[in-house]
Amino acid sequence: MVEVEIRSQKLANGGNRIWRWTVVGAVIVVLLAASLSPWRHSRKFSFIRSPCRCSEGSHKYTGIIEDCCCDYETVDSVNGAVLYPLLQELVTTPFFRYFKVKLWCDCPFWPDDGMCRLRDCSVCECPESEFPEPFKKPHGLPKEDLICQEGKPEAAVDRTLDAKAFRGWAVVDNPWTNDDETDNGEMTYVNLQLNPERYTGYTGPSARRIWDAIYSENCPKYSSGESCQEKKVLYKLISGLHSSISVHIATDYLLDENTNQWGANLQLMYDRVLKHPERVQNLYFTFLFVLRAVTKAATYLEQAEYDSGNHLEDLKAHSLIRQLVHNPKLQAACPLPFDEAKLWQGQSGPELKQQTQKQFRNISALMDCVGCEKCRLWGKLQVLGLGTALKILFSVEGQKDRDQPLQLQRNEVIALMNLLNRLSESLKSVTDMGSSAAMDGLVLQNSGKAARLIQRLRESWMTQWWKNVPTSPLS
Repeated sequence: MVEVEIRSQKLANGGNRIWRWTVVGAVIVVLLAASLSPWRHSRKFSFIRSPCRCSEGSHKYTGIIEDCCCDYETVDSVNGAVLYPLLQELVTTPFFRYFKVKLWCDCPFWPDDGMCRLRDCSVCECPESEFPEPFKKPHGLPKEDLICQEGKPEAAVDRTLDAKAFRGWAVVDNPWTNDDETDNGEMTYVNLQLNPERYTGYTGPSARRIWDAIYSENCPKYSSGESCQEKKVLYKLISGLHSSISVHIATDYLLDENTNQWGANLQLMYDRVLKHPERVQNLYFTFLFVLRAVTKAATYLEQAEYDSGNHLEDLKAHSLIRQLVHNPKLQAACPLPFDEAKLWQGQSGPELKQQTQKQFRNISALMDCVGCEKCRLWGKLQVLGLGTALKILFSVEGQKDRDQPLQLQRNEVIALMNLLNRLSESLKSVTDMGSSAAMDGLVLQNSGKAARLIQRLRESWMTQWWKNVPTSPLS
């Protein structure tokens, strides 16, 4: 009898344990279902705040882009069908492939940073035989002086290039940028096709320091409800450029360093850009601003001499420029991407313009403080491209100078067209991969939410609840 009672009690205890875990399992399932319910309805998730709208069942933006003359749908359509394919082909031609740039550091803001004291410091781990003789390190420098950048070897610039001189272009400085573009002795040609803008591993305090200096000291965010467009334009341009750079890092990311696997990091794209509606909107704004500069300079660009020594490729570059600036689809869909005539018109207009120009020159100078050589290359190129757009749109100082001819350097045109291509690529990535990136972000957020709920359940009231569970399902 005793043995039977013991066996019965063991059986009852086993049944109680099974029943208890069944109840716990049911509670967990309910919590998971509740926490993941936003994901099931994520197609209704709206990234857009007034005045823009987000269409049902889509991540795409709708309505007129703030301070511009085109809507989101038109920009997406024209970019995908016209601008993107033309620009992709244009930047591979020899004329637009080679960019003249100062690659070594001379930071005017924190000279003791120690990040890059030598012209070739970021490539000191690579064999000198890879580079042309004029670009090798000066002889006689002690080995310990080769202080390299933060980050990975992907940050190094490939200097396999053609140092051919280009003819037929003015040599003038851009009043909006800091670099002395006429100083040919301190500049080198770089093949942009061999040095794509991508993830380089450049992170940490040095990278944050650059962006902090740009935003806090040179283009602070305008106050909420600010109606003065002049006070908003610089912040929106830099924010849009920042978003574009983040998209390129996310779309060409080193996923696995051990196997050298590259690909899209959708979660990073979501975290840095897509979950911030303002950043996406500013990306569109910057794209239209630069596009307006290109279309305004259409006559100049069409008549310019594209001479790289490769006659057939130069004819192709000229043809692509004409197709771009006189494209009937673009002219019909978005004839005036941005109306620069609205700026600098008030009594304080000249003063605001001068202030903006000074701030942008400071941002240009900050590019010399970037501790990653490849990041510095693309930072300088895109800031020069943006400075060229500013120069084109605001080069006329009143009615008396209406006939003043526009003068652009070869380097400015190369920077301008490569920047427009970078922005075009970013918009296409946001359009093509935005839904997937947003979905990944929401799934990760909701998964974390579910895990936190379960953890709180285990650590707080579950213990107390467990004590009150009946000893038998029937009691």
